[in-house]
Amino acid sequence: MAFSLNKIMLIGNLGKDSETRFTTNNNSVTSFTLATTYGYKSKDGSWVNETTWHNVIAWSLSDYMKEGLKRGKKFYVEGRLSKREYTDKEGIKRYMTEVVADRLIPLEGGAKDSESFGGGGSSISESAPESSVNISAGTSEDDDLPF
Repeated sequence: MAFSLNKIMLIGNLGKDSETRFTTNNNSVTSFTLATTYGYKSKDGSWVNETTWHNVIAWSLSDYMKEGLKRGKKFYVEGRLSKREYTDKEGIKRYMTEVVADRLIPLEGGAKDSESFGGGGSSISESAPESSVNISAGTSEDDDLPF
């Protein structure tokens, strides 16, 4: 069998508050958008920031974690890419690529954010030691957030 890998790691800010739905089997599905920004110098020497939006879903999050997924908050998201197909209201077939999260770690806030999060049967690792929360993107300009 050939080796393959489907892994994505993102650090970014939430574009809006998360939304939670429930399946017919009463499993919770939480979805949100995450903005990542890549900065580079253009040919004329000026800095250009390019923002990419990612659709993220997470299964069976704790209520505490769901409440923390608010617009503007910085998170580390680890998971896999998934492509799905659906038919819209007009009968047109659409495709969506999204990140299915395996791990969510809040990257800002006080001691409250570094506590262990309850999962309720969740396969998502929602806790992080305080030392791993100190991740720097290497930029000093926090004023250029895309929201």
